[in-house]
Amino acid sequence: MMTPEAFLPYLKCVGTGPKRNRDLSKEEMKTVIRAFLKQEVIPEQIAAFMLGWRVKGESIDEFAGAIEVFDEFIKHDPLPNTIEFGYPYDGKVKNPYLLPLTAKYLQELDIPISLHGGLLQPAKGGITLKEVCDRVSLPSNVHFYDRKTYFPELYTFSDIREKLGLRSSFNTIEKLLGITQSNTAIIGAFHKPFIEKYIALYKDRYKKLIIIKGNEGTPEIFSKCSITIVQNDTVEEIKVDPREFGISYQKSREPLSLEKSLERIQNPSDELLKLAKLNAAVIHFLHHSDKSIKDVYHRLKP
Repeated sequence: MMTPEAFLPYLKCVGTGPKRNRDLSKEEMKTVIRAFLKQEVIPEQIAAFMLGWRVKGESIDEFAGAIEVFDEFIKHDPLPNTIEFGYPYDGKVKNPYLLPLTAKYLQELDIPISLHGGLLQPAKGGITLKEVCDRVSLPSNVHFYDRKTYFPELYTFSDIREKLGLRSSFNTIEKLLGITQSNTAIIGAFHKPFIEKYIALYKDRYKKLIIIKGNEGTPEIFSKCSITIVQNDTVEEIKVDPREFGISYQKSREPLSLEKSLERIQNPSDELLKLAKLNAAVIHFLHHSDKSIKDVYHRLKP
């Protein structure tokens, strides 16, 4: 069992400045994360480590060690035929979630999906996926998991993270957690370094990994974007542009309240529905690759 005193050498790895900081080994990081999740160290040490780790910069081995410990605590619900979606926990600010609308088209295509959400995490201050999923009717092909239930040990970190008020290293690795042990995963990422990190971390955990440079860091396509597909040790990139499908949706420029976001989902405009249909067609193409995106798009009902 870890004690606050025994934890100090690990804290010094990220808290002694640029000249003396060092990356932890995978096993060292596993020791740290287990101590956190078992609450064997005091909250101040957790907050200090989280801040120091973020400032130092995370290594792939450190991230991988944390993910392996997550596996030990998560309550898994194996549904390998689902596609696991990874949404950020800091929410969306300016645009509604397409997921509830896209899921209905995916139901028509007989594609089950799994996703998870929980309390808002710093620092974007957006509307969370959980807030939406708790308030809208989801079709039967959607399997949604609440962090409070599937990973209560990480859920308890929410208070410390909220008080810290800064983006932490956990923001990067909490989006794909393998709850349903799916063969295919889709995650959103915007910056190229994160795309490279996700490939390194998840290419061996899924038979097919799809990284969409989507809206507000989500795997949702609102405008022209690139999509990275990782499968069988190969990496391929494709481009998708809604304008090629006659879609002219205007993204919001101002923050949306939860009420306005829900209203747009429950009473969608024609253009928002077209976007949802396009997202479903893209997902079908990425999952099956048997028909073109345009073939699937035009096959779906309006």
